[in-house]
Amino acid sequence: MISVCIATYNARKYIHSQIISILDQLSPEDEIIISDDVSTDDTVDVILKINDPRIKVIKGNSRLGVIKNFERSLYAAKGELIFLSDQDDIWLPNKISLCKVQLDRFLLVVTDCVVVDANLNSLSPSFFALKKSRKGIMRNIYRNSYIGCCIAFRRELLDIALPFPVGIPMHDVWLGILAEIKGDVAFLPNKLLLYRRHGNNLSGLDSHFSLLKKIKMRISLILNFFIRLLWLGLIRALKFIKSR
Repeated sequence: MISVCIATYNARKYIHSQIISILDQLSPEDEIIISDDVSTDDTVDVILKINDPRIKVIKGNSRLGVIKNFERSLYAAKGELIFLSDQDDIWLPNKISLCKVQLDRFLLVVTDCVVVDANLNSLSPSFFALKKSRKGIMRNIYRNSYIGCCIAFRRELLDIALPFPVGIPMHDVWLGILAEIKGDVAFLPNKLLLYRRHGNNLSGLDSHFSLLKKIKMRISLILNFFIRLLWLGLIRALKFIKSR
């Protein structure tokens, strides 16, 4: 079973075309989990009008922000393979089938994508080329190239990744580096997504943070990795003691 997790906020303009591009690749037993962060437009109505039983919408009463909104969708996911999706991109037809094959070997995969504008005109033929994307723990702490909308992973990663700590810069780098620590990841050169860039995106190709803010974010990320790994080690130790 596959779960596609989407975090939405005021997504009415693009969410319909995004969902259709995903549904066309899913089997009847798969699901799309959409966590809506109290949209003030008719995002939820647009989604419900698609009227597909594979779509499950979660609505909250207060704003969570993008990281915790994605976290809520991940907690609700039931699939053994989990794909992350933005609210405004377009999936290309072979995205799921190719990633499924690679997830037999890798804990997490990241695919390349074509960067486009709001009207789907090409801005760059390769996100990987723009960001010099590749795996490497310290490399991605310094300059993250894990792009959430292009990530898919096996469910076992959630056992160590959830809950997302407060203070991490974004959920994608957290998932990517934990996957490198726990197993193996692959950066696939296949372009399987039209990555829409416009003024309403929450993430950007170029960081707008000050140098001091960037340093603080990286220190927070490293500290949270150490805390999570120590906690997981303690849990394993307690389980071992109980089994004796």
